[in-house]
Order: sequence, then structure tokens, then C-alpha cells
Amino acid sequence: MNTTVPVGAVYAPDSELDWSESLVAGTVVLDERVASNGPWSAVVRQGEVLTIVDVGGNQSADCIMYNAENTDERYSVPDTLAWQANAYVRTGTVLRSNEGRPLMTVVANEIDRQDTIGGACSKESNTLRYGHHVMYHHGCRENFLAEASRHGMGARDLVSNLNWFMNVPVEADGALGIVDGMSGPGKRVAIRAEMDVLVIVSNCPQMNNPCNDFNPTPLRMIVVTPDA
Repeated sequence: MNTTVPVGAVYAPDSELDWSESLVAGTVVLDERVASNGPWSAVVRQGEVLTIVDVGGNQSADCIMYNAENTDERYSVPDTLAWQANAYVRTGTVLRSNEGRPLMTVVANEIDRQDTIGGACSKESNTLRYGHHVMYHHGCRENFLAEASRHGMGARDLVSNLNWFMNVPVEADGALGIVDGMSGPGKRVAIRAEMDVLVIVSNCPQMNNPCNDFNPTPLRMIVVTPDA
């Protein structure tokens, strides 16, 4: 059976793109663009701030973080949610590791809330949710695996992730959904490293639900040393 969902789809030629700048003033130490559908990684040193720019708007940026010196310590959704007693990630949220220690802190945020319960798409989840005709679509899990391999890690090192700019509301009955986003071109989130952190991002290639507005757009990643 053939799918009507294009493989490797990129944004429409008339898409509004806003590359913005760092959300925190400082000296730029890294400024990179992530192509539609692609992975990215970098080490953000303690005290540095990473700004993620949603260039085209409503583009999910799936994200995992690790202690750069010991990758056995990595981002933990349960620890993060339990410490803050809230399901959403907002300005001030401390992103904690599986040892309960702060990895990064959200220091600025231009949308109401960020998601950390929706998980990441994969070939397997795409097949389960949308049918066997999409089994050849790569997803964020495949991006994570490709990028993690550059740092000596594999499938056993993948954990539940953040979804910057993705809208996953929690309904009154506890049900979750992936719905139209609340972001827009040029919207940003800024996170400060509380230790040296390896950040891995998948610029989500999903084309079967509205997590990226069915229009995969680029991301901009800016790391600064903040002004004193």
C-alpha cells in the first residue's frame, strides 16, 4: 500500500521563516542551523545558555540531555515532573537527571508551555499509530540513534525526551493529544546548563500528525556565555 505522506518532506517555499537571535544577551560561542528532519548535538558548558529558535513556527524539537562527563546520568522526565509537581515545562523549570540533579534550567520561554510527556516518534510507533504503509518513515528515535552513535551511545542510552514547541494538552480526564502548536516563526526557548551537558536534538520529521504543522522547518541553535 502506498502512503500519501511525502518522505523527507520539507517546508513549503512560501513558509514564513524567522531566524531570530539569542533570547539571552551574551557572547556567542556556537550558532548553527538544523535542517528540516535532521539531528543535532553539542556540549553546552556549565553556565552557558542554549537558545532554540522555532524558525518556521510549530516545529517540534525533540531533545535529550546527558551529563557530558558521564552519560549514564541523563535527563529524567519523572524526576523533573516530581520535583516541580507539574506536568508542563515553563520558565523556571529545572530539568533534572536520573540522579535528581539539575542538568539545565529554563531561563526564558516565549510560549506558554513546553511538553515533556509526549515522547518521540519512531518507525515502530508510526506503524502502530498510522498503519504499515508508513513503516519506512524515519522518526525522532532514528535521529536520536544516529546522533547518539557519534558520542559512543546506542539504543540502551535513549530515554524519554522533551518536545520543545510541541503542544500536548492534558485533558480533565487525563487523556493526552498532539494538537496544533502554540508557537510561531521566530519563537524561542532558552535553557542554562547547570553542568557540562551534551544536548541531542531531533528536528522532528513526523508528517502524520500536527506536531510540526505538517510543514517541517529548520531550527536555529545558539549558545552564548551570558553577559555578567
